[in-house]
Amino acid sequence: MARRYDSRTTIFSPEGRLYQVEYAMEAISNAGAAIGCLAKDGVVLIAEKKITSKLLDTHAVGVRREKMYKLDEHIACAVAGMTADANILINLCRLNAQRYYFSYQVGEQQRQRDGRRNPAERRPFGVSLLYAGWDEHYGWQLYQSDPSGNYGGWKAVAIGNGHAAAQNLLKTEYKEGLGVDEAVSLMVKVLAKSMDSSLAVDKVELATVTRDEASGKVSFKVFTAAELQPLLDAANAEKEAADK
Repeated sequence: MARRYDSRTTIFSPEGRLYQVEYAMEAISNAGAAIGCLAKDGVVLIAEKKITSKLLDTHAVGVRREKMYKLDEHIACAVAGMTADANILINLCRLNAQRYYFSYQVGEQQRQRDGRRNPAERRPFGVSLLYAGWDEHYGWQLYQSDPSGNYGGWKAVAIGNGHAAAQNLLKTEYKEGLGVDEAVSLMVKVLAKSMDSSLAVDKVELATVTRDEASGKVSFKVFTAAELQPLLDAANAEKEAADK
């Protein structure tokens, strides 16, 4: 039945379903997880890397960052889904942010869109994004978008493989008023419990978006292997103890 209605993104099935959007959502569900958490003094993002090999050059373009990207001076994102699709949307977000700044001299991210092509001529992007940022009106914000066009603000959210288990854990573990350091520990703990294997530095990317109150400068920091290792060791030990 689906084959009759999945040739275009604009064709609804008799049940009111858009199959191409559902296929894109399924691609995200099979991708490495990404989790975000809103703190009182920043936003924390963590993600599972699927591409791991000792032969990879971790300093090469396209390898050093698989999950975490800076969009503008005050906005970063984590992705779950097809990396090639993510690259298109990330470049588009960066371009729109610079266009807005050029026009108004104010940093602001515009919505994702590409009006150069008819939507019926292309498939949905098989990627979901978590946006972390700060602005002077609303402070710290965490948003999530997906191929259906839906988006929303969250205090804590998980996407990708194992997102249901991670989301359930966040519902019980997240507390209002967390600091960035507490949020970092929570994110590592949640990822550890939602993954089938133990955490390792080559399988995890962890980043924070924080702001210096004195200068007002927003900083995007990706944790190094040396900074990650003790956090992962503690989470693995806690997971092993809970499984016994």
